[in-house]
Amino acid sequence: MHGLALGEAFSFDSLVEVIEKRRGRSIRIVELEELGHEASLCALLVELEAEDLIFHAPTESQLHRQQFVLHEIAHLILGHIDGEELRVPDFLLPDIPPATRRRLLRRQNLNDPHEVAAESLADHLAAAIRLSVTHDSRFVEIFG
Repeated sequence: MHGLALGEAFSFDSLVEVIEKRRGRSIRIVELEELGHEASLCALLVELEAEDLIFHAPTESQLHRQQFVLHEIAHLILGHIDGEELRVPDFLLPDIPPATRRRLLRRQNLNDPHEVAAESLADHLAAAIRLSVTHDSRFVEIFG
């Protein structure tokens, strides 16, 4: 977190802006009804050519939404995206890009070191955001 130069407490907006600048692309966050019910996933990170998309399952808890999104942001910070070694046959999930399929299947293993690291970083990010005095943020705008 020190490499992000956000200080000890920061807003959700500040975090997103720093990650967007660092990656040179925007981040779009979208609630997706089907994610929780049909896919049994909390959130999903998709890297497109021009932007990063973070889809999250609906929940009534603002803290759950925050954790879902921060976990995916942690994967961006830690560089846990695309081009990794797990091979997934093309006939499985044919409409999803191969790198995304690999990432999805790997994330089903909660003991995976990438998942543990992302969840730990998401916890640290959430704690820092809670310390922030600024509550007027994009997080509140997006999630209410």
